Amino acid sequence: MIISRTAEIRRLAVDDEAAAISLLSALLRELFALEPRNVVINRDQYSLNSLNGFFEADGEALFFKFHQEEGEEVMSGEYYRADILARAGLPVDQPLHMSVLPGEQILIYRRRSDPRFSDVLRGLDLEPDERAEAVAIAAERQLSGRLLEVYLRTLHPITPEQAADEPIHRLFYERLIDPPAGTFPGGRYRNFYVGQQFAFPGVELDWGTFSTASIVVNGVRYSDTIGELFSRAAERLRRERMADAGGVVAHGDAHNANVWYSTAVDGAKLCYFDPAFAGEHVPTLLAEVKTTFHNIFAHPLWLYDPTEAASRYSGKARYEKGTLFLDSDWQLSRVREGLLAVKAEYLWQPLLAELKARGLLPDDWRPVIRSALFLCPTLVMNLRAGATSHNPLSSAIAFAVAAMVGSEPVEGEDMVTRFLDRITPA
Repeated sequence: MIISRTAEIRRLAVDDEAAAISLLSALLRELFALEPRNVVINRDQYSLNSLNGFFEADGEALFFKFHQEEGEEVMSGEYYRADILARAGLPVDQPLHMSVLPGEQILIYRRRSDPRFSDVLRGLDLEPDERAEAVAIAAERQLSGRLLEVYLRTLHPITPEQAADEPIHRLFYERLIDPPAGTFPGGRYRNFYVGQQFAFPGVELDWGTFSTASIVVNGVRYSDTIGELFSRAAERLRRERMADAGGVVAHGDAHNANVWYSTAVDGAKLCYFDPAFAGEHVPTLLAEVKTTFHNIFAHPLWLYDPTEAASRYSGKARYEKGTLFLDSDWQLSRVREGLLAVKAEYLWQPLLAELKARGLLPDDWRPVIRSALFLCPTLVMNLRAGATSHNPLSSAIAFAVAAMVGSEPVEGEDMVTRFLDRITPA
């Protein structure tokens, strides 16, 4: 059994930074023959499954980042294939040093002064600025245009075996199961939620009650329970079943904490890094899901800054006769609405139209996208109040958003149905 040193470094970084730095320094020496100095581990709210920071070696200022998944030591497949994205024509920062060894997967870059796009947008969430928002949205529009060109050029039929081999499934299906046996419920799903208690403002429920409750969010009733949404995802997002919409070259995990934001006289430019799940046969319907959720619906604040969200928003919950009512005043910020409009018009709609034209669009494309969107917040971190950083209010907002992205309303519409209607091919 391979022992994951990256997992141990992440664990130590929580409350024994000196020990984490010592182990990290030893790893850098062994893997890359570097002598690290002035090692700093970043306290980063976006690094939910990764760790990053700075150090100096050989007279250069460097930046490190690694992504670590539970059970990766026994998984097959290759991580960190930045060359795939570069060959396809996507803007991607190439690492100076790279290790793809299971449990020791780490990238070393030259340190940049550019902010990450996530930090730029968080600033605009908190202090709206129409001019700065327009520049940021224009940068997103330009990147989406390049992405679409690459997706359309690289779109091709894939076999179930090719689909199953892509690392992107570690962000979705494999968080529902215990690999390698494939037992469901398992993984993060079981560990985070099954058999646990759920505390919201005004009500506390056990798993059996919570998972089978009908959900009403701000007066809109949804078709599926939380338990049904997990079960549906486990069935439909199975690795081999995701071949039906073909595959594309994609980053797969391009949330904006993995995107540099550089400004120039002609506007801002975006550049990827940390392509931990890049691939040449990424199932098309999964390629932009993480980007769409984590850059838009996860904001402002509730997922990454629960304490800040609790100070800015209000909400309440109640349980009556099998129904959980979740109400809050949370909503997308103006800049996030702008990003969603760009994603709809410049990427999702033309991509789905091309899939339909080529006979690659499955009839259930809409619930497939919903299932993948649903897993983004629920399995990226434990959303239960008190389990990690979440409080009762942020947990209520979290599961309300998860229900909205995962399930169709019984009647009426919300921001997710409007988005999906907008991208539906004619």
